[in-house]
Amino acid sequence: MRALILAVLLLAAGPAAAQDYPIRLPSPGGEVILPSAAAKKAHDEWRYAAARRAGDTLYVSGVVVFRAPGEGNDAAAFKAQARRGFEQLKAILTASGATFADVAMINSFHVWEGPNFAGTKDQQFAAFEEVVGEYLKAPYPAWTAVGTTGLLGETGLVEVQLIVHSPARKP
Repeated sequence: MRALILAVLLLAAGPAAAQDYPIRLPSPGGEVILPSAAAKKAHDEWRYAAARRAGDTLYVSGVVVFRAPGEGNDAAAFKAQARRGFEQLKAILTASGATFADVAMINSFHVWEGPNFAGTKDQQFAAFEEVVGEYLKAPYPAWTAVGTTGLLGETGLVEVQLIVHSPARKP
């Protein structure tokens, strides 16, 4: 009977490897926030945090907007790719107790020329701005956009980093 009760409790608890997210790791002055299994893997294997809170400031690591295999390189495809990146940023913000309204600063790094976008710099930025407008509303954050020759991933088009004013909220 004890074995049956133990088996039922173990099944109810779920797999031993199951993990609740977000994971919050105490750090000097704040915490590291890992919103998903992929973020935990990146933290453990590549030594970076998806987000780190220091006092009332939340630093969100760069999320890369990229062209996946089979995706187009026109403006419509780029907008879908940018939305995918902003949904990832939204998930990180949500796990950290913040929203896009809390964003104080955007840093974006753009690959203007290359095979992953068929248009000009102006066309890419116009498409990117359109997607940004779907997520960020007035009053807008500060923003620095920088051109570069490449990102960590070969099909990366834009990397977006956020700095957020977000006082730690009590659960």
